Amino acid sequence: MAIKGAIIGDILGSQYEFGRPQDLDWKNVPLLIPGKGSFTDDTVMTLAIKKALDEKLDLTETMVEIGRLYPDCGFGGHFYQWIMTDDHEPYNSWGNGSAMRVSYVADCFTDYEDIEKWAAKTAEVSHNHPEGIKGAVVTAVCIRMAKDGKTKQDIYDYVLKEYPSDRYPFSIDRDLTYLRWHYRWTEKCSDTVPPAMRCFYDSTDYESFMRNIYSFKCDSDTFGAIAGGVAEEFYHGFGSVDAEGILKNCLDERLYGLLMQK
Repeated sequence: MAIKGAIIGDILGSQYEFGRPQDLDWKNVPLLIPGKGSFTDDTVMTLAIKKALDEKLDLTETMVEIGRLYPDCGFGGHFYQWIMTDDHEPYNSWGNGSAMRVSYVADCFTDYEDIEKWAAKTAEVSHNHPEGIKGAVVTAVCIRMAKDGKTKQDIYDYVLKEYPSDRYPFSIDRDLTYLRWHYRWTEKCSDTVPPAMRCFYDSTDYESFMRNIYSFKCDSDTFGAIAGGVAEEFYHGFGSVDAEGILKNCLDERLYGLLMQK
């Protein structure tokens, strides 16, 4: 399931979201340092959306209900206010929060029109800026393409079409060498989705995908959550990564229950 790929990506990436060592040996460092990785708001909102879709509940109400149980999971300032106050109107956000929580849409639907529609719905409850909506749609479509056996080049071409390099400074055609020198941490959806997909494009399995993320300073948990579902589906699992062990050890009982709920 893509949702597992997204959550594992969030947990593994959380180790280096802030305070990444400048000299990190990203090729050889343990993929998960004991006691360091943890779920973040990316996972909490991903599972809230799963609950809403599975049980046919209102998206906003369910996201608020689950989100309020985890006030310290890493919400950004505006989204924290959206969760914790009584004002749940969308606030025109172009942030990457819309893309990091959308993976289950591609698990839940098979038709691309449905995927685009529901990806947009999960975004626009808060992130109703066109770039916020686009990030969710592109992420969900990429996951579905991987599920459907499309090639890496197919996925690359789709992302490049949506994020052409003459308009987006970190489009997918920026290779990892370029990103290691030039990328700067940002919350912009448009500057997060394409390089996250590049980390997948230049990978050979799920572990190398995550190590590509480790190789430069970025919003690493969100990179993992955005493209983790693509990597998991494309490689048909996690390879040598102990995904089930990570999920059981790093999620609490409530979140693990939501993940495993049929």
